[in-house]
Amino acid sequence: MGSMGNGDKVIEEGKYVLLYLDQRGKWLVKVSKGREFHTHKGVVSLGDLVGRPYGCSIFSNLGERFFALKPTIYDLIMKAERPTQIMYPKDIGLELLRLGVGPGKRVVEIGTGSGSLTMALANAVRPGGMVFTYETRKEFVEIAKRNLSKAGLLDYVTFKEADAKAGLEERDVDAVAVDIGDPWEVVPLAEEALVGGGCIAIFCPTINQVERVVASLAEGRFADIETYECLLREILVRPGKTRPATRMIGHTGYLTFARRILERGLPDPP
Repeated sequence: MGSMGNGDKVIEEGKYVLLYLDQRGKWLVKVSKGREFHTHKGVVSLGDLVGRPYGCSIFSNLGERFFALKPTIYDLIMKAERPTQIMYPKDIGLELLRLGVGPGKRVVEIGTGSGSLTMALANAVRPGGMVFTYETRKEFVEIAKRNLSKAGLLDYVTFKEADAKAGLEERDVDAVAVDIGDPWEVVPLAEEALVGGGCIAIFCPTINQVERVVASLAEGRFADIETYECLLREILVRPGKTRPATRMIGHTGYLTFARRILERGLPDPP
């Protein structure tokens, strides 16, 4: 998180590491002198990691070996403090690409939640861009700020504790991301905020929501309207017995994408 430098290679005081034991034992922990982390495999003295390179190993008092890895945005999202269901990386990845988010872009997010998508957006728009995120619930804003702080991305996010349905202040933004219960209510507002050709992405848990969203987009100045569902399945690789994992994260939601056009009159879908 930040430009490449010594801080990206060496563990500094106050930074977070992903403490890795095995596939089932991974913890996001803050490194500070004198701090200990207790696990079922013993106590790890986190202060001993200060000044050492990411990827190094450290032993607990019981002799169990752990590895101190540099957290990625994926790790920070999956280990984030979450009061509600987060948006999963499998959906976030497609959304970032379809929105065309990159360095210097200006993005409006409607529905901050715990800030999982906010983190990914902020990481993508830095160093010259900005994410303007709207959230009505103060407790969610505070949790999102803590998650963004852990990722070192607070400078790229403007938090707005307000109801987006009352109006968006931004104009000529490059993209809009929506994750609220009644997203069709903000489609006209997103249309006003988006620059011509700008993209919108709307996350909906149910088909009923998708139908209303697509109808709202088609009635406005939007084209290239498409809806997808992303499924991700882990493969357990074992010599001579590789197979799909028994469990998987199945349905999370539907992603609807569209692009802002300058004239109305989109033909009815076939």
